[in-house]
Amino acid sequence: MTPEQRERYARHILLREVGGQGQQKLMDARVLVIGAGGLGSPILQYLAGAGVGTLGISDSDDVSLSNLQRQVMFRTEDVGADKTKSAAAYIERLNPNITVKTHPRISDENASAIIADYDLVVEGVDNFAARYVLNRACLTAKKPLVSAAVGRFEGQLSTFKPYDNPGVLPCYRCLVPEEPPRDQQVNCAEEGVLGAVTGVLGTLAAMEVLKELLSVGDSMAGRLLVYDGLAGTFRTIRLPADPACSDCGRVAD
Repeated sequence: MTPEQRERYARHILLREVGGQGQQKLMDARVLVIGAGGLGSPILQYLAGAGVGTLGISDSDDVSLSNLQRQVMFRTEDVGADKTKSAAAYIERLNPNITVKTHPRISDENASAIIADYDLVVEGVDNFAARYVLNRACLTAKKPLVSAAVGRFEGQLSTFKPYDNPGVLPCYRCLVPEEPPRDQQVNCAEEGVLGAVTGVLGTLAAMEVLKELLSVGDSMAGRLLVYDGLAGTFRTIRLPADPACSDCGRVAD
């Protein structure tokens, strides 16, 4: 670790649970962030600030004016620019020690190849199809998946790694076995979302990523954190594995 790095990460190194060895773990880590939007922005900001050595970013959108209310990596002058390139430029300004890799939208065809290069995946996407793709790919590769979602004034968060305790720890499909009917889905583009809610959940997701990389604290695997912004409350729900799950049920066999 260079003198500049020791100064940059001094507040981490002071933590008994992190120290110099833990910080080196973060600097050696490779994390794939799916979605550079309202959730992805704080996730990327805090992981870059923490010194996670390689950050992959997957997003296929351009920055729009309506993004700026919650996607705090971007500025007015970024409107119309590619999100992954704008996010990479932001990270370079924040922490030039970070290696940033950009990727296209995740699909069944490319997910396994992209995920293979990373230690952990964290997602803040806005559609169930992408989450199912990531769930299957992370399950096959035995890579932890940290998943966050928001809508209106609420959000939820969990970590999925069913391979660690087959038949006990769930995967994402155990939580959502089938995509809900369209009229039951919360869509931020149609129903709105308070910008600060994405900041709360994105920061919590970054925290869970760091805990997994450092092997500290209690994992959110097997638990679902639910946040109600209007009530100002958090509650945690136990998530059991579904023995009939079409994605992870076979892991327990």
